[in-house]
Amino acid sequence: MTEGHVLLIDREREGAATLTLNRPEKRNALSTELRDRIADALDDLAADASLKVVAITGAGPVFSAGFDLGELRAAVDDPERSARLWASSDRYHSTVLRFPLPLVAAVNGPAIAGGFDLALCCDLRLAASTATFSHPEYTFGDVVYSPLHDLVGGAVARELCMTGREIDAQEALALRVVNRVVEPGALAAALDELVERILAAPRANLLRTKAKAIERSRIVADGTLDL
Repeated sequence: MTEGHVLLIDREREGAATLTLNRPEKRNALSTELRDRIADALDDLAADASLKVVAITGAGPVFSAGFDLGELRAAVDDPERSARLWASSDRYHSTVLRFPLPLVAAVNGPAIAGGFDLALCCDLRLAASTATFSHPEYTFGDVVYSPLHDLVGGAVARELCMTGREIDAQEALALRVVNRVVEPGALAAALDELVERILAAPRANLLRTKAKAIERSRIVADGTLDL
């Protein structure tokens, strides 16, 4: 496992990689540094001809609490800092959404605001029974709408994005926000099983299937605030 201060990269399994958000003391908030490290890691992994699948999970009991609110507040009256923050965000979202191979989110706990978005930007989602999903930022800022709409349609997406209502793992399964729910202690094994199924496919097939999924997605915006 390659360790970084905010992102852990595990390449122990041939053909697969696991990225672990590693700011548990901040509920894995997506700081500029963490977003940039995710984008850098995915760019490097996309160029690896041996890779077939990437999993993303969080350290500790929370998947991710979303963007770092301290950074957002600090950027309000600082144009230079604001420009850096949103450039980082735009690159991060584009990189995740357009990653050319399967991305699997192993949602180990609450996925809030930008954490919810990160899970939605992946191709498949496993959830621990302790996971919840919500967009509380609807009361003070833009909500990233398109990935949820692309996944579940307008009726569900509009409700969750316009009301901020929290859903638990079982409701997320019923709404097809996630593909499977397991007990927290079984999440690692469920992820291993899913990764093994993906690894059974030739890389060329996975690349073609993912390219079709990206092409047929209704998500066309590049900028975070347009998603």
